Amino acid sequence: MKLPRRRFLHLAAGAAALPVTSRLGWAQAYPTRPVRIFVGYAAAGGNDIIARIMGQWLSEKLGQRFIIENRPGAGTNIATEAALRAPPDGYTLLLASPASAINATLYENLSFNFIRDSAPVAGITSSPGLMVVHPSVPARTVAEFIAYGKANLGKVNMASAGNGSMGHISGELFKMMTGVNLVHVPYRGNGPALTDVLGGQVQVLFPSAPSAIEYVRAGTLRGLAVTAAKRSPAFPDIPTLDETVPGYEAVQWYGIVAPRNTPAQIVDRLNAEINAGLADPKMRARLADLGGVPMAGTPGEFGKFIAAETEKWGKLVKFSGAKPE
Repeated sequence: MKLPRRRFLHLAAGAAALPVTSRLGWAQAYPTRPVRIFVGYAAAGGNDIIARIMGQWLSEKLGQRFIIENRPGAGTNIATEAALRAPPDGYTLLLASPASAINATLYENLSFNFIRDSAPVAGITSSPGLMVVHPSVPARTVAEFIAYGKANLGKVNMASAGNGSMGHISGELFKMMTGVNLVHVPYRGNGPALTDVLGGQVQVLFPSAPSAIEYVRAGTLRGLAVTAAKRSPAFPDIPTLDETVPGYEAVQWYGIVAPRNTPAQIVDRLNAEINAGLADPKMRARLADLGGVPMAGTPGEFGKFIAAETEKWGKLVKFSGAKPE
């Protein structure tokens, strides 16, 4: 039996629409199982701390566990590649940070393009880094450290969370602007780097504020400066590097991205919940205590921010000649 043309087109349109409706319903039900957030650093660093704070919030609000999965190594590229190659279904996310932008230029043969292969979800927080030294270092100011470093060329070790990490590039910027020759010692995250600075095996570190501020407050590390252009309300007595090295600025940031082609409905839902967390007074107070400033905004705004950071740090990587070790 031959169907009338109008009836045929009606049925065909209905059949074509069914998968879309199904997908919409699936996205609205998200999440129906645990979600993984990959972190490219070892536990106890700033990235890990922020991921766990936001993961806990999302777990409570969305009714499923958001599991933090630490995959350190290769300057966060191991975690990044694993996350961006995962199915774009919202169940694998990545905590993005300056390393995500820096690596685009630092590494020549990446198997992924971060901007092309990721779907920006939301910024979380930005915070100044810190310049900290072991108490055995005689310098109590940035100017004294510069003099100390120049008097001990090649003998002052600088730890970092790994090649291409924000701490690494912050240190390279310091070296370039002051002429101090610090010997770079990369670790697999801020946590291990902090352990050796606390033990006195390494003299200086440029860690994220969340990972180091408690040690500074306790006096087990000496905070010489913050890396933002303005002093932080969380530690107003610590001067900025810009006060001694004019023009110096290096700000740490954190956000969430998903694999490319993740459904917009899922991205938007995650964005809304993250922004709700950043508006929550208890969450804001917790981030402020770590020196953080909320980065609430749309996925598009976060994407533009990542693009600008990629361009900014790409110029520094080229100028400094920094290479993966």
